[in-house]
Amino acid sequence: MTKAKDLLRIDLETGLESRDSRLFVDPGTAAFVDLSDVRLLRCGVDTVRQLYRGMIRPEIMCLFEKPGTLVEFAGERWHAGRVGRDSGYQYKLQNADLGIILLIKNFNAKLENIGPHLKVEVSPHAIDSQSPESLQARMDELAGEVLTHIEQNQCAVHLALDLQGWVPPADLTARMHCRARNVRDISGINELHWDTKSSVYGRGETFMFGSVGGVQLAIYNKTEQARATDKLDYWESVWKRGDSFDEGDPANYDPEQDVWRVELRYHHSIIQQFASGSVDIHTGAVIDTRTFAAFSGHLDGLWRYGMLQFKLLRRPGYFEPIWTLIREDVRVDLPVFSLIDDTAYKRYYKTSKGFSGKNVELFLGNFISLLARECVPAKKAYRCLKQWDCWPVIRDHYAAKDMTEAMLFHHIEMLLEERHVRWGRAV
Repeated sequence: MTKAKDLLRIDLETGLESRDSRLFVDPGTAAFVDLSDVRLLRCGVDTVRQLYRGMIRPEIMCLFEKPGTLVEFAGERWHAGRVGRDSGYQYKLQNADLGIILLIKNFNAKLENIGPHLKVEVSPHAIDSQSPESLQARMDELAGEVLTHIEQNQCAVHLALDLQGWVPPADLTARMHCRARNVRDISGINELHWDTKSSVYGRGETFMFGSVGGVQLAIYNKTEQARATDKLDYWESVWKRGDSFDEGDPANYDPEQDVWRVELRYHHSIIQQFASGSVDIHTGAVIDTRTFAAFSGHLDGLWRYGMLQFKLLRRPGYFEPIWTLIREDVRVDLPVFSLIDDTAYKRYYKTSKGFSGKNVELFLGNFISLLARECVPAKKAYRCLKQWDCWPVIRDHYAAKDMTEAMLFHHIEMLLEERHVRWGRAV
Protein backbone atom coordinates (compact mmCIF):
# COMPACT_ATOMS: atom_id res chain seq x y z
CA MET A 1 0.00 0.00 0.00
CA THR A 2 1.20 3.51 -0.75
CA LYS A 3 2.04 5.67 2.22
CA ALA A 4 -0.76 8.12 2.96
CA LYS A 5 -0.32 11.53 4.58
CA ASP A 6 -2.34 13.33 7.23
CA LEU A 7 -3.97 16.70 6.63
CA LEU A 8 -2.51 19.64 8.55
CA ARG A 9 -3.88 20.21 12.06
CA ILE A 10 -4.15 23.97 12.67
CA ASP A 11 -4.68 25.79 15.95
CA LEU A 12 -7.79 27.93 15.59
CA GLU A 13 -6.34 30.86 17.56
CA THR A 14 -2.73 31.00 16.37
CA GLY A 15 -3.03 29.52 12.89
CA LEU A 16 0.02 27.35 13.62
CA GLU A 17 0.26 23.58 13.32
CA SER A 18 -0.90 21.77 16.46
CA ARG A 19 -0.96 18.03 17.12
CA ASP A 20 -3.97 18.49 19.45
CA SER A 21 -6.17 20.59 17.16
CA ARG A 22 -9.48 19.33 15.79
CA LEU A 23 -9.29 21.71 12.82
CA PHE A 24 -7.81 20.09 9.71
CA VAL A 25 -6.72 21.77 6.48
CA ASP A 26 -6.28 19.98 3.16
CA PRO A 27 -3.05 21.38 1.67
CA GLY A 28 -4.14 20.50 -1.83
CA THR A 29 -7.60 22.06 -1.85
CA ALA A 30 -7.35 24.48 1.12
CA ALA A 31 -10.60 22.95 2.43
CA PHE A 32 -11.21 22.99 6.20
CA VAL A 33 -12.57 20.06 8.21
CA ASP A 34 -13.69 20.82 11.76
CA LEU A 35 -13.98 17.78 14.06
CA SER A 36 -14.63 19.74 17.25
CA ASP A 37 -18.07 18.09 17.54
CA VAL A 38 -16.58 14.58 17.54
CA ARG A 39 -16.54 13.08 21.03
CA LEU A 40 -14.21 10.16 21.72
CA LEU A 41 -16.01 8.43 24.57
CA ARG A 42 -13.77 5.47 25.36
CA CYS A 43 -11.36 2.98 23.85
CA GLY A 44 -11.16 -0.29 25.71
CA VAL A 45 -10.56 -4.02 25.43
CA ASP A 46 -13.84 -5.58 24.30
CA THR A 47 -12.78 -9.22 24.27
CA VAL A 48 -9.87 -11.27 25.61
CA ARG A 49 -9.19 -14.80 24.39
CA GLN A 50 -6.45 -16.57 26.33
CA LEU A 51 -5.16 -19.88 25.00
CA TYR A 52 -3.62 -22.67 27.08
CA ARG A 53 -1.87 -25.97 26.39
CA GLY A 54 -2.05 -28.91 28.72
CA MET A 55 -3.71 -32.23 29.47
CA ILE A 56 -7.40 -32.26 30.34
CA ARG A 57 -8.20 -33.45 33.85
CA PRO A 58 -10.23 -36.65 33.34
CA GLU A 59 -12.65 -35.82 36.14
CA ILE A 60 -14.08 -32.73 34.41
CA MET A 61 -15.38 -34.68 31.40
CA CYS A 62 -18.35 -35.86 33.45
CA LEU A 63 -19.60 -32.23 33.38
CA PHE A 64 -20.60 -32.72 29.75
CA GLU A 65 -22.53 -35.97 30.10
CA LYS A 66 -25.85 -34.08 29.98
CA PRO A 67 -25.43 -31.10 27.63
CA GLY A 68 -27.56 -28.07 28.43
CA THR A 69 -27.53 -28.53 32.21
CA LEU A 70 -26.11 -26.41 35.03
CA VAL A 71 -23.04 -27.84 36.73
CA GLU A 72 -20.72 -26.99 39.61
CA PHE A 73 -17.18 -26.11 38.62
CA ALA A 74 -14.42 -24.15 40.39
CA GLY A 75 -16.86 -22.93 43.05
CA GLU A 76 -19.34 -21.45 40.53
CA ARG A 77 -22.41 -22.56 38.60
CA TRP A 78 -21.86 -22.98 34.86
CA HIS A 79 -23.94 -23.91 31.84
CA ALA A 80 -22.33 -26.96 30.21
CA GLY A 81 -22.74 -27.90 26.59
CA ARG A 82 -21.24 -28.81 23.25
CA VAL A 83 -20.12 -26.28 20.65
CA GLY A 84 -19.90 -26.34 16.89
CA ARG A 85 -16.79 -27.51 15.12
CA ASP A 86 -16.16 -24.02 13.73
CA SER A 87 -15.02 -22.95 17.21
CA GLY A 88 -12.20 -25.50 17.12
CA TYR A 89 -13.38 -27.01 20.41
CA GLN A 90 -15.94 -29.62 21.47
CA TYR A 91 -17.28 -28.44 24.84
CA LYS A 92 -17.97 -25.24 26.73
CA LEU A 93 -18.65 -24.01 30.25
CA GLN A 94 -20.37 -20.63 30.28
CA ASN A 95 -21.20 -18.18 33.05
CA ALA A 96 -22.57 -14.94 31.60
CA ASP A 97 -22.72 -13.34 35.05
CA LEU A 98 -18.97 -13.79 35.41
CA GLY A 99 -18.54 -12.91 31.73
CA ILE A 100 -16.42 -15.99 31.05
CA ILE A 101 -16.65 -18.91 28.63
CA LEU A 102 -14.30 -21.89 28.79
CA LEU A 103 -13.90 -23.72 25.47
CA ILE A 104 -12.49 -27.19 26.16
CA LYS A 105 -11.02 -30.12 24.16
CA ASN A 106 -9.47 -29.07 20.88
CA PHE A 107 -10.91 -30.97 17.91
CA ASN A 108 -7.46 -31.55 16.46
CA ALA A 109 -5.81 -33.01 19.58
CA LYS A 110 -6.54 -36.26 21.41
CA LEU A 111 -8.13 -36.07 24.82
CA GLU A 112 -5.38 -38.09 26.50
CA ASN A 113 -2.53 -36.00 25.04
CA ILE A 114 -1.05 -32.62 25.95
CA GLY A 115 -2.38 -30.10 23.45
CA PRO A 116 -4.09 -26.71 22.92
CA HIS A 117 -7.15 -27.88 24.82
CA LEU A 118 -8.43 -24.64 26.41
CA LYS A 119 -9.48 -21.18 25.33
CA VAL A 120 -10.82 -18.73 27.93
CA GLU A 121 -13.06 -16.02 26.46
CA VAL A 122 -13.79 -12.96 28.60
CA SER A 123 -16.57 -10.44 27.91
CA PRO A 124 -16.35 -6.62 28.27
CA HIS A 125 -17.82 -6.21 31.74
CA ALA A 126 -15.42 -8.78 33.22
CA ILE A 127 -12.44 -7.07 31.57
CA ASP A 128 -13.59 -3.64 32.69
CA SER A 129 -14.05 -4.62 36.33
CA GLN A 130 -10.45 -5.64 37.09
CA SER A 131 -6.83 -4.99 36.22
CA PRO A 132 -5.07 -7.08 33.57
CA GLU A 133 -3.01 -8.76 36.30
CA SER A 134 -6.11 -9.66 38.30
CA LEU A 135 -7.93 -10.93 35.23
CA GLN A 136 -4.91 -12.98 34.21
CA ALA A 137 -4.72 -14.55 37.65
CA ARG A 138 -8.41 -15.48 37.42
CA MET A 139 -8.00 -17.02 33.96
CA ASP A 140 -4.91 -18.95 35.08
CA GLU A 141 -6.81 -20.21 38.12
CA LEU A 142 -9.67 -21.53 35.98
CA ALA A 143 -7.21 -23.03 33.52
CA GLY A 144 -5.59 -24.91 36.38
CA GLU A 145 -8.97 -26.44 37.21
CA VAL A 146 -9.31 -27.72 33.62
CA LEU A 147 -5.75 -28.79 32.76
CA THR A 148 -2.62 -30.35 34.16
CA HIS A 149 0.85 -29.72 32.66
CA ILE A 150 -0.49 -26.27 31.95
CA GLU A 151 1.25 -23.74 29.70
CA GLN A 152 0.07 -20.26 28.70
CA ASN A 153 -0.07 -20.42 24.92
CA GLN A 154 -1.07 -17.05 23.41
CA CYS A 155 -3.75 -14.38 23.66
CA ALA A 156 -6.02 -12.54 21.25
CA VAL A 157 -7.87 -9.27 21.81
CA HIS A 158 -10.56 -7.00 20.39
CA LEU A 159 -10.01 -3.25 20.85
CA ALA A 160 -13.04 -0.97 20.56
CA LEU A 161 -13.41 2.81 20.30
CA ASP A 162 -16.83 4.35 20.96
CA LEU A 163 -17.50 7.85 19.63
CA GLN A 164 -20.26 10.32 18.88
CA GLY A 165 -20.49 13.20 16.42
CA TRP A 166 -19.41 11.05 13.48
CA VAL A 167 -21.36 8.74 11.20
CA PRO A 168 -19.70 6.51 8.59
CA PRO A 169 -20.04 8.05 5.13
CA ALA A 170 -22.09 6.27 2.49
CA ASP A 171 -18.95 5.61 0.45
CA LEU A 172 -16.94 4.22 3.38
CA THR A 173 -16.27 0.90 1.68
CA ALA A 174 -15.02 2.59 -1.49
CA ARG A 175 -12.63 4.84 0.45
CA MET A 176 -11.31 2.22 2.88
CA HIS A 177 -7.97 0.90 1.63
CA CYS A 178 -6.52 -2.25 3.16
CA ARG A 179 -4.72 -5.48 2.35
CA ALA A 180 -7.74 -7.46 3.49
CA ARG A 181 -9.47 -9.53 0.82
CA ASN A 182 -12.79 -9.72 2.67
CA VAL A 183 -15.15 -6.72 2.77
CA ARG A 184 -18.78 -6.95 3.89
CA ASP A 185 -21.72 -4.64 4.52
CA ILE A 186 -24.41 -6.03 6.81
CA SER A 187 -27.80 -4.35 7.17
CA GLY A 188 -31.10 -5.07 8.87
CA ILE A 189 -29.82 -7.55 11.48
CA ASN A 190 -31.38 -7.85 14.92
CA GLU A 191 -29.05 -9.39 17.58
CA LEU A 192 -25.43 -9.89 18.55
CA HIS A 193 -24.11 -12.66 20.80
CA TRP A 194 -20.47 -12.35 21.83
CA ASP A 195 -20.29 -16.02 22.72
CA THR A 196 -21.45 -17.42 19.38
CA LYS A 197 -19.97 -14.68 17.20
CA SER A 198 -23.35 -14.18 15.47
CA SER A 199 -24.23 -10.62 14.51
CA VAL A 200 -27.65 -9.02 14.77
CA TYR A 201 -27.82 -5.23 14.78
CA GLY A 202 -31.41 -4.00 14.32
CA ARG A 203 -31.39 -0.90 12.11
CA GLY A 204 -28.22 0.66 10.77
CA GLU A 205 -25.25 -0.80 9.01
CA THR A 206 -22.18 -2.79 9.87
CA PHE A 207 -19.01 -2.56 7.86
CA MET A 208 -16.55 -5.47 8.10
CA PHE A 209 -13.08 -5.56 6.60
CA GLY A 210 -10.66 -8.48 6.88
CA SER A 211 -11.06 -12.03 8.14
CA VAL A 212 -11.48 -13.61 11.57
CA GLY A 213 -8.16 -15.40 11.08
CA GLY A 214 -6.20 -12.14 10.76
CA VAL A 215 -6.85 -8.50 11.59
CA GLN A 216 -10.48 -7.50 11.23
CA LEU A 217 -12.02 -4.02 11.33
CA ALA A 218 -15.69 -3.61 12.25
CA ILE A 219 -17.58 -0.31 12.23
CA TYR A 220 -21.14 -0.43 13.52
CA ASN A 221 -23.87 1.38 15.42
CA LYS A 222 -23.13 0.43 19.03
CA THR A 223 -26.29 2.06 20.39
CA GLU A 224 -28.49 -0.10 18.16
CA GLN A 225 -26.52 -3.24 18.98
CA ALA A 226 -26.59 -2.57 22.73
CA ARG A 227 -30.32 -1.86 22.63
CA ALA A 228 -31.00 -5.08 20.68
CA THR A 229 -29.13 -7.16 23.28
CA ASP A 230 -30.52 -5.28 26.30
CA LYS A 231 -27.05 -3.98 27.22
CA LEU A 232 -27.67 -0.26 26.67
CA ASP A 233 -27.88 0.55 30.41
CA TYR A 234 -24.46 -0.99 30.97
CA TRP A 235 -22.81 0.80 28.07
CA GLU A 236 -24.37 4.13 28.99
CA SER A 237 -22.89 3.77 32.47
CA VAL A 238 -19.47 3.26 30.83
CA TRP A 239 -19.86 6.24 28.52
CA LYS A 240 -20.97 8.51 31.39
CA ARG A 241 -18.05 7.71 33.67
CA GLY A 242 -16.10 10.78 32.67
CA ASP A 243 -12.88 9.01 31.70
CA SER A 244 -13.12 9.89 28.01
CA PHE A 245 -10.39 11.52 25.93
CA ASP A 246 -12.21 14.87 25.88
CA GLU A 247 -11.27 16.40 29.21
CA GLY A 248 -13.08 13.78 31.28
CA ASP A 249 -16.45 15.54 31.09
CA PRO A 250 -19.35 13.22 32.00
CA ALA A 251 -21.59 15.44 29.88
CA ASN A 252 -19.45 14.41 26.90
CA TYR A 253 -21.92 11.58 26.24
CA ASP A 254 -25.21 12.65 24.65
CA PRO A 255 -27.96 10.04 25.26
CA GLU A 256 -29.96 11.51 22.38
CA GLN A 257 -27.26 10.71 19.85
CA ASP A 258 -26.16 7.30 18.58
CA VAL A 259 -22.74 5.95 19.50
CA TRP A 260 -20.69 4.39 16.70
CA ARG A 261 -18.00 1.82 17.38
CA VAL A 262 -14.71 1.29 15.55
CA GLU A 263 -13.41 -2.14 16.54
CA LEU A 264 -10.17 -3.97 15.74
CA ARG A 265 -10.21 -7.74 16.19
CA TYR A 266 -6.90 -9.58 16.32
CA HIS A 267 -6.51 -13.32 15.88
CA HIS A 268 -3.96 -15.00 18.15
CA SER A 269 -1.75 -15.77 15.14
CA ILE A 270 -1.38 -12.02 14.47
CA ILE A 271 -0.42 -11.41 18.09
CA GLN A 272 2.22 -14.12 17.71
CA GLN A 273 3.59 -12.29 14.67
CA PHE A 274 3.94 -9.17 16.83
CA ALA A 275 5.80 -11.20 19.43
CA SER A 276 8.20 -12.47 16.77
CA GLY A 277 8.85 -9.10 15.14
CA SER A 278 8.57 -6.39 17.83
CA VAL A 279 11.41 -5.43 20.17
CA ASP A 280 12.16 -3.15 23.11
CA ILE A 281 14.13 -0.23 21.60
CA HIS A 282 16.36 -0.03 24.69
CA THR A 283 17.25 -3.69 25.20
CA GLY A 284 16.44 -5.33 21.88
CA ALA A 285 14.41 -8.00 23.66
CA VAL A 286 11.31 -9.32 21.89
CA ILE A 287 7.98 -8.46 23.51
CA ASP A 288 5.97 -11.00 25.51
CA THR A 289 2.48 -11.68 24.17
CA ARG A 290 1.78 -15.09 25.70
CA THR A 291 -0.63 -13.63 28.27
CA PHE A 292 -3.06 -10.73 28.33
CA ALA A 293 -1.31 -9.26 31.37
CA ALA A 294 2.09 -9.28 29.63
CA PHE A 295 0.70 -7.86 26.40
CA SER A 296 -1.57 -5.17 27.89
CA GLY A 297 1.15 -2.48 27.85
CA HIS A 298 1.42 -2.87 24.07
CA LEU A 299 -2.25 -2.36 23.21
CA ASP A 300 -1.74 1.30 22.26
CA GLY A 301 0.80 0.13 19.70
CA LEU A 302 -1.62 -2.55 18.51
CA TRP A 303 -4.37 0.07 18.07
CA ARG A 304 -2.15 2.41 16.06
CA TYR A 305 -0.92 -0.46 13.90
CA GLY A 306 -4.50 -1.43 13.06
CA MET A 307 -5.40 2.12 12.10
CA LEU A 308 -2.51 2.06 9.63
CA GLN A 309 -3.48 -1.33 8.22
CA PHE A 310 -6.95 -0.01 7.37
CA LYS A 311 -6.79 3.43 5.77
CA LEU A 312 -9.85 5.61 5.35
CA LEU A 313 -8.77 8.11 2.67
CA ARG A 314 -10.22 11.55 1.93
CA ARG A 315 -8.61 11.53 -1.48
CA PRO A 316 -5.74 9.53 -2.98
CA GLY A 317 -2.68 9.83 -0.76
CA TYR A 318 -4.39 11.59 2.17
CA PHE A 319 -6.14 10.25 5.27
CA GLU A 320 -9.65 11.29 6.15
CA PRO A 321 -9.24 13.60 9.21
CA ILE A 322 -11.36 11.35 11.46
CA TRP A 323 -8.88 8.52 10.80
CA THR A 324 -5.95 10.73 11.82
CA LEU A 325 -7.81 11.74 14.97
CA ILE A 326 -8.64 8.24 16.17
CA ARG A 327 -5.21 6.90 15.25
CA GLU A 328 -3.15 9.60 16.96
CA ASP A 329 -5.33 10.76 19.85
CA VAL A 330 -6.79 7.49 21.11
CA ARG A 331 -5.24 5.45 23.93
CA VAL A 332 -6.57 2.15 25.24
CA ASP A 333 -8.19 2.62 28.65
CA LEU A 334 -6.29 0.25 30.96
CA PRO A 335 -4.59 0.79 34.34
CA VAL A 336 -1.16 -0.09 32.90
CA PHE A 337 1.86 1.85 31.69
CA SER A 338 1.81 2.14 27.90
CA LEU A 339 4.94 0.82 26.19
CA ILE A 340 4.19 2.37 22.80
CA ASP A 341 7.12 4.82 22.99
CA ASP A 342 9.57 2.12 24.11
CA THR A 343 8.81 -0.47 21.46
CA ALA A 344 9.53 -0.88 17.75
CA TYR A 345 6.44 -2.68 16.48
CA LYS A 346 6.67 -4.98 13.50
CA ARG A 347 5.03 -8.21 12.43
CA TYR A 348 7.20 -11.13 11.44
CA TYR A 349 5.71 -13.06 8.54
CA LYS A 350 6.51 -16.63 7.66
CA THR A 351 6.36 -16.54 3.88
CA SER A 352 4.97 -19.30 1.71
CA LYS A 353 7.57 -18.82 -1.02
CA GLY A 354 10.20 -21.30 -2.20
CA PHE A 355 10.32 -24.60 -0.37
CA SER A 356 7.19 -24.05 1.74
CA GLY A 357 5.30 -22.89 -1.37
CA LYS A 358 6.18 -26.16 -3.07
CA ASN A 359 4.92 -27.98 0.03
CA VAL A 360 1.59 -26.19 -0.26
CA GLU A 361 1.16 -27.39 -3.84
CA LEU A 362 2.12 -30.97 -2.93
CA PHE A 363 -0.17 -30.96 0.09
CA LEU A 364 -3.18 -29.71 -1.85
CA GLY A 365 -2.70 -32.36 -4.53
CA ASN A 366 -2.56 -35.16 -1.94
CA PHE A 367 -5.44 -33.59 -0.03
CA ILE A 368 -7.63 -33.59 -3.14
CA SER A 369 -6.74 -37.22 -3.91
CA LEU A 370 -7.78 -38.36 -0.42
CA LEU A 371 -11.00 -36.35 -0.61
CA ALA A 372 -11.86 -37.86 -3.98
CA ARG A 373 -11.28 -41.35 -2.58
CA GLU A 374 -13.67 -40.67 0.31
CA CYS A 375 -16.22 -38.89 -1.94
CA VAL A 376 -16.07 -35.71 0.16
CA PRO A 377 -17.95 -32.84 -1.56
CA ALA A 378 -16.09 -29.63 -2.41
CA LYS A 379 -17.91 -27.41 0.08
CA LYS A 380 -17.17 -29.71 2.99
CA ALA A 381 -13.56 -30.10 1.86
CA TYR A 382 -13.06 -26.35 1.66
CA ARG A 383 -14.68 -25.80 5.06
CA CYS A 384 -12.34 -28.36 6.67
CA LEU A 385 -9.32 -26.79 4.95
CA LYS A 386 -10.15 -23.35 6.35
CA GLN A 387 -10.37 -24.76 9.89
CA TRP A 388 -6.83 -26.12 9.73
CA ASP A 389 -4.05 -24.25 11.55
CA CYS A 390 -2.02 -23.99 8.33
CA TRP A 391 -4.86 -22.39 6.35
CA PRO A 392 -3.26 -18.86 6.42
CA VAL A 393 -0.13 -20.23 4.71
CA ILE A 394 -2.22 -21.94 2.02
CA ARG A 395 -4.41 -18.86 1.51
CA ASP A 396 -1.42 -16.51 1.28
CA HIS A 397 0.41 -18.82 -1.12
CA TYR A 398 -2.44 -18.70 -3.61
CA ALA A 399 -3.10 -15.02 -2.96
CA ALA A 400 0.47 -14.37 -4.12
CA LYS A 401 -0.65 -15.95 -7.40
CA ASP A 402 -3.57 -13.47 -7.57
CA MET A 403 -6.05 -16.17 -6.58
CA THR A 404 -8.89 -15.07 -4.30
CA GLU A 405 -10.51 -17.41 -1.77
CA ALA A 406 -13.48 -17.82 -4.13
CA MET A 407 -11.10 -18.74 -6.95
CA LEU A 408 -9.30 -21.21 -4.67
CA PHE A 409 -12.61 -22.91 -3.84
CA HIS A 410 -13.40 -23.17 -7.55
CA HIS A 411 -9.90 -24.61 -8.12
CA ILE A 412 -10.52 -27.30 -5.48
CA GLU A 413 -13.96 -28.00 -6.95
CA MET A 414 -12.49 -28.47 -10.43
CA LEU A 415 -9.67 -30.72 -9.18
CA LEU A 416 -12.17 -32.94 -7.36
CA GLU A 417 -14.36 -33.19 -10.44
CA GLU A 418 -11.32 -34.07 -12.58
CA ARG A 419 -10.32 -36.91 -10.24
CA HIS A 420 -13.87 -38.25 -10.15
CA VAL A 421 -14.08 -38.23 -13.95
CA ARG A 422 -10.61 -39.71 -14.53
CA TRP A 423 -10.50 -42.22 -11.68
CA GLY A 424 -14.14 -42.74 -10.77
CA ARG A 425 -15.74 -42.30 -7.36
CA ALA A 426 -15.01 -45.78 -6.04
CA VAL A 427 -11.23 -45.56 -6.21
